[in-house]
Amino acid sequence: MRAEPTIADDDRPTRAELVELYDANGWVAYTRDPEALERGVAGSLRIVTARDRGRLVGLARVVGDGATIVYLQDVLVHPDAHRRGIGRALLEAVFAPYAAVRQHVLLTDDEPAQRAFYEALGFAEVRDVAPGSLRAFVRFA
Repeated sequence: MRAEPTIADDDRPTRAELVELYDANGWVAYTRDPEALERGVAGSLRIVTARDRGRLVGLARVVGDGATIVYLQDVLVHPDAHRRGIGRALLEAVFAPYAAVRQHVLLTDDEPAQRAFYEALGFAEVRDVAPGSLRAFVRFA
């Protein structure tokens, strides 16, 4: 019987743990500069982690003001821990203190599995919320 991972909101992963988790998910744009990744995570509004027998297997973090808007910056689950409900648990836990905040926002890849995951958690694509009245913009450096 597989033990359930522990979800924690007071856990700060080490730089090495962050790099391993982000690399395992192919998020190399983050791991090219481990110091910036570590600073970004440290500067987050809230971080929630998942550990399986002490090993970091998931992380979710939000940024924002916590009063009017909260952005889901990252939600990652190690590939060998997928399909165990960890992503859902992380997302629910990271947003829990912000239930009354009007806007919960995220930017993610255009993959059918991503859409299905976020829609199952109550998110909708901007174009589906109010066609013709909302736009989303992003600029990458």
